[in-house]
Amino acid sequence: MRTLTYLGAFVALFSALFYYLDSQLDSFYIFSPQQLHSLAIDAIEAHGNDTASVVSYIAKDLHEKLPLHINLDEEWVFNNAGGAMGAMYIIHASITEYLIIFGTAIGTEGHTGRHTADDYFHILRGTQLAYTPGPNSYEPEIYPQGSVHHLRRGDVKQYKMDEACFALEYARGWIPPMLGFGYADTFSSTLDFWTLWRTTAVTGREMVRNLWLGKL
Repeated sequence: MRTLTYLGAFVALFSALFYYLDSQLDSFYIFSPQQLHSLAIDAIEAHGNDTASVVSYIAKDLHEKLPLHINLDEEWVFNNAGGAMGAMYIIHASITEYLIIFGTAIGTEGHTGRHTADDYFHILRGTQLAYTPGPNSYEPEIYPQGSVHHLRRGDVKQYKMDEACFALEYARGWIPPMLGFGYADTFSSTLDFWTLWRTTAVTGREMVRNLWLGKL
């Protein structure tokens, strides 16, 4: 009986803390979707379809503004999630935000996942298609270069990149619960534990570093 009482008290305290922190999420962010969209447009206007230069432009600009929170090392790793496969470069990872370059040179398709964060997909090259089922949903959503696909927290879609497509992907909300989706395909399909280790090492290092700097 005493154990149940303690458990109930813990759950109540944890829930209260979570709802309080959730209501304060905006105070933890150091990026904004509007800022990142403007930066993506500037990079595209400066370099067009030279994606390597677009990525370098974005990373260097962010580093000038937030030098302590930006990873300039392009440590590209494969990413398998929701049946889709691509590669990513982690620019920033913390408890409440991540910023990556994600994409593929040959196309892919999969499930977005249902997440605890809002996800903003700033298309740097190519086109992304998306689909949500419904009684009047018979045409794809189309996101060309320079546009933003906003997947709201808790929503889910099918998405596809027919050919080469790269994006600046920004998530804001609770990031740790999203990691399970990113890891699941390793255990159910690819068994690529080396990539899992590299992803965990880079993500963990950046999260710990940002926590050390006081960035939740």
